[in-house]
Amino acid sequence: MWRVLIVEDDPQMRAFFAASVQRCAQLSLVRGAASVAEAKSWLDEDGETVDVLLTDLGLPDGSGLEVIRYARQCHPSCEALVISMFGDEDNVLASIEAGALGYIHKDAAPDDIAKTILEMKAGASPISPMIARRVLSKYRSMQTNIALAPVIVTRGAIKPEASEGGKGLLSRREQEVLELVSRGFSYAEIAESKNLSVHTIQTHIKNLYGKLEVHTKMEAVMEATRMGLLPRQAAAALLK
Repeated sequence: MWRVLIVEDDPQMRAFFAASVQRCAQLSLVRGAASVAEAKSWLDEDGETVDVLLTDLGLPDGSGLEVIRYARQCHPSCEALVISMFGDEDNVLASIEAGALGYIHKDAAPDDIAKTILEMKAGASPISPMIARRVLSKYRSMQTNIALAPVIVTRGAIKPEASEGGKGLLSRREQEVLELVSRGFSYAEIAESKNLSVHTIQTHIKNLYGKLEVHTKMEAVMEATRMGLLPRQAAAALLK
């Protein structure tokens, strides 16, 4: 029997998932937590084990990514399934980097989540079709940008006036995060290097996206390079 930990701050959604797990003879619900702190506290208890972590990303005191990493640290065999309202490729990839084996968008959550859990334990990597399409689109876009990168970098070189316009746009921390993103570091690696939470790094990313008027890492690096906020080689380096 697989032991399941559910981390979801919405009481109705948490109860919905719990009911599905409890109806399944092959699963056992060990706890329903509403925050990062509550989940970590339970994971720290002696004698407790967990085989499956079902978690949201947007929690009141941080990110579900923290719970995924902590669960895998305490219970190396634990397999994580994310169910979140965040459907962008950055959150999907960050979840995979943290150790998640599946990613389901809440709008596409199955009526019987227990079935999805069993499929994951049998070797599948469940992912919502909508999210899979976005990730594939991101991959195709990156392949296209690889071919265009030299042209984009050259264009940045012939717009010196853009350099002055970019000065002071980002805060010191946002600039540091952007530079690490351009070098290919993951959110988790940036958080560790700066001794910050992944949730805080995601906030900085969101803020700098807004200031640069972009929606993805690649767009952020391209625009920052054009504005003189990053060296001309940054865009090409990220694509390697």
